[in-house]
Amino acid sequence: MADTHSHGGSPHPAAPVAGPQDTGRQDMPTAGRLILVMGSVGLVAAVLLVATYQFTLPIIQKNRAAYLSESITEVLPGAVRYAAFVASDSAGFVPAPERSEGSRIFAGYNEADSLVGLAVEAQGQGYADIIRLLYGFDPECRCIVGLKVLESKETPGIGDKPPKDPGFVATLRRLETRNEPDLATIELVKKGQKTQPWQIEAITGATVTSRALTGILAASTAAIVPLLAEHLDQLRTPPAEDS
Repeated sequence: MADTHSHGGSPHPAAPVAGPQDTGRQDMPTAGRLILVMGSVGLVAAVLLVATYQFTLPIIQKNRAAYLSESITEVLPGAVRYAAFVASDSAGFVPAPERSEGSRIFAGYNEADSLVGLAVEAQGQGYADIIRLLYGFDPECRCIVGLKVLESKETPGIGDKPPKDPGFVATLRRLETRNEPDLATIELVKKGQKTQPWQIEAITGATVTSRALTGILAASTAAIVPLLAEHLDQLRTPPAEDS
């Protein structure tokens, strides 16, 4: 007797056994696509960087010029106009090239076009980086009458302390220079030990920066004072065109 529970026809085919998963390979970006994407991102970043620089450069230059102008009048009280020069061993002082910076000498004049003093750019190595400063100089007494730091990356509160310290600034008022062989034009002494008009008192906790500022002033005045002795008349009256 036939089994009434048996099914006729051929049995259902077995389901295929799943093989190794390889669909992920199709979704993975190729090396060429990676390079293309990275290159595109880099190109966009470069374009944005250049555009930002071009846009902000005139603003930065304008702000620098305004800050420099304010600094000149600060270290040269009484100056209402100025002209920029550079020192020349062969010609004394010549008009500064346009957009030059770093070693200019600004002759300041009052309303009567009389020379009131010089504002001199100088720079040198500080503790952390280059220090750029501007100092006022009276050619009649051959003395420094003011100081302004234009750029410094010294440690806030320590390395930038000397230019902000009233006592340190006071030692720079009518700070004399010397031009004697084998003698420093300006020298640094410990706080409370100033006995000569060409000495600067260091600030406790900022000795390195105090020494750096002293060195910058000494080197700059040593180069300029001898030129002033011979060519000061070139600066006594403003040129026809000045800054």
